[in-house]
Amino acid sequence: MNPNLLAKQRRPLAKTAKWAVLLLILLAWGCNSDADQEQVEISIPVSAEKVAKGSIEAYVLTSGTLQAYHTAILYAEAQGRYRLQNNPQTGKPFQSGDKVKKGQTIVALENPEMIADVRLPSLKLELDISQREYEKQQSLYDKGGVTLRELKTAERTLMDAKFNVDNAQLQLAKLRLSAPFDGTLAELPFFSPGTEIATGAELAQVVVYEKLVAEVNFPAGELNRITPGQMVRVTQYSQPEDTLQGRITQVSPALDPETRSFRALVDIDNPNGIFRPGMFARLNVVVDSRENTIVIPREIILARREGPTVYIVDNGAASRRVLTLGLENPYFVEVESGLKEGDRVVTKGFETLRNRSRVKVVN
Repeated sequence: MNPNLLAKQRRPLAKTAKWAVLLLILLAWGCNSDADQEQVEISIPVSAEKVAKGSIEAYVLTSGTLQAYHTAILYAEAQGRYRLQNNPQTGKPFQSGDKVKKGQTIVALENPEMIADVRLPSLKLELDISQREYEKQQSLYDKGGVTLRELKTAERTLMDAKFNVDNAQLQLAKLRLSAPFDGTLAELPFFSPGTEIATGAELAQVVVYEKLVAEVNFPAGELNRITPGQMVRVTQYSQPEDTLQGRITQVSPALDPETRSFRALVDIDNPNGIFRPGMFARLNVVVDSRENTIVIPREIILARREGPTVYIVDNGAASRRVLTLGLENPYFVEVESGLKEGDRVVTKGFETLRNRSRVKVVN
């Protein structure tokens, strides 16, 4: 055979062998690289906290405007010239925000003509005369000196005299506007001293806000869960750190046909006057509660196809746990199964975790 032809046939075989060797080297290097990559897998930094038992409340959220528990508007029941009275506690004229006691006169009206027409001094004198006459007739009747008819006539005269005095005093009382209960002056319209006040003018408003009331609405679906006596947590949007306690006192059994909601009344204790009438507040009605149960933050739970999921730290790796949940509120949830006390649940950095991901706790 021609030697040149043999040489030409060997060259392709040699090139093929070289490429085969190179391919084997690359495959071996790739396998070693994958092995090295598995060995140097990066640990994901996370925060974790131990699971502990606690308490949880399930509640229905609503909102409403707070109102004073007692409110009294004092209107002028007679004409007269305006005279604002002094506050005995300050020695100065009353002003909005002052505390008042039941019966304290806040505003007096001067009306000399009305006083003259009432004739109270004359009526009192007539009452005194009638009282003496009745006592005299009573003494004579006991001795047989007058008849029963004469005694009854004296008694009737005395009763009429008492009525006339009482009626006169009621008329004059219209000139003095007094606090109907212990409270706070919420409104005190300004009038210059001596201003002529017409009948029906609003002169003051007294409120009690150490106890508040709120009328709130709930959707129809909550009708079977809202009942009188339930505890209510009350917070004010601008003061979320302050919480007051209240209770459901009344629940309407009927739905509003337009809004498909029902009304309820809430009494709220406000002993330190933290909240004021007119404030808009958030009310959480506690409809159920649990004690000594596993509770975790709602925000660390992931929605997965398998169910609500969290990760715990187990020997340096993330271990997936599918949960069965109990009571819930917007901030916390009760875990009925899937976690046990003492587990270290991941609270930060859980978003990108997979089961058995390497983790490093950096709390």
